[in-house]
Amino acid sequence: MPELTGMLLIVVVLALLFDFSNGWHDSANAIATVVSTRVVSPLVAVMAAGVLNVAGAFMSTAVAKMVGSGIVNPAFVTQEMVAAALAGAILWNLFTLLLGLPTSSSHALIGALVGASVTHGGWATVKWSGLRPVMEAMVLAPFFGFAIGFSLMVLISWVCFRVTRSVATQLFKRLQLVSACFMAFSHGANDAQKAMGIITLALLSAGQIPSSEVPGWVIGACAVAMGLGTAVGGWQIVRTLGMGIVKLEPVHGFAAETGAAAVLFVTAYIGLPVSTTQTITTSVMGVGAIKRFSAVRWGVTTRILYAWIFTLPGAALLASLIYYLIGIRFS
Repeated sequence: MPELTGMLLIVVVLALLFDFSNGWHDSANAIATVVSTRVVSPLVAVMAAGVLNVAGAFMSTAVAKMVGSGIVNPAFVTQEMVAAALAGAILWNLFTLLLGLPTSSSHALIGALVGASVTHGGWATVKWSGLRPVMEAMVLAPFFGFAIGFSLMVLISWVCFRVTRSVATQLFKRLQLVSACFMAFSHGANDAQKAMGIITLALLSAGQIPSSEVPGWVIGACAVAMGLGTAVGGWQIVRTLGMGIVKLEPVHGFAAETGAAAVLFVTAYIGLPVSTTQTITTSVMGVGAIKRFSAVRWGVTTRILYAWIFTLPGAALLASLIYYLIGIRFS
């Protein structure tokens, strides 16, 4: 483990705080449906999700490498810039958490990283060849979440056409436990890697490591920080996601979690940092729309959509302002 002093130590601490806030903010992604359908108690759900988040974080480092070296040029990176990006993303997470809006921690971090880097060195610091597929994946993942959730509900309705409602409910209560675990694992696999990538970027720019390979201690620290954040839980967002969009039953929870987790698992494997929040939210919309489109509470959905739209520029602006203030402080 390298010697962490000064601004580099601040960056590592901020990255772990971001991971904690990410787990706290995104705990609803894994547990909202299983809690709202009363399959398990909230306490059991958050503890299980926390453990599985930690396990998922060890699955791959492909996303971490993309965040660490594929979005901004490490040659232009300073510790102050990375610190400003992390601070901006954390503040945005806290702001939306207080409002109870399930916004994207991924969008917040990417937006903040770009905002701080552009403020530091201009648009030349951004790797557009790397940022473009990340942005495309962030846009497409929610659509895949909706489509898979909707399609799973169509398939389940066809297969279980002759099954009585009471038997189906008991069956999917058990199956939802599996899908919730899959969702929690996939969430850890995708989201914990983003802070790993930021710490790796900081270590690389400081000359503490020779390449963008993620050190083992970084993986372990980020996994634990994510798991602890999830265990704390963001209950306001749990209520919005689990109860505010559409009235869920166990079969809907199973389809939504399975659809979203499949998207997250694949994107984590290929190294694209997508929004777990957007993916599970649109998957919930997809399973709700199978009843009828009026079953989805589009008023709540519209508020969430506005929050999504403003996350990238909002986090970028916060990070830019913080970097400017840091520059004044140390000039």
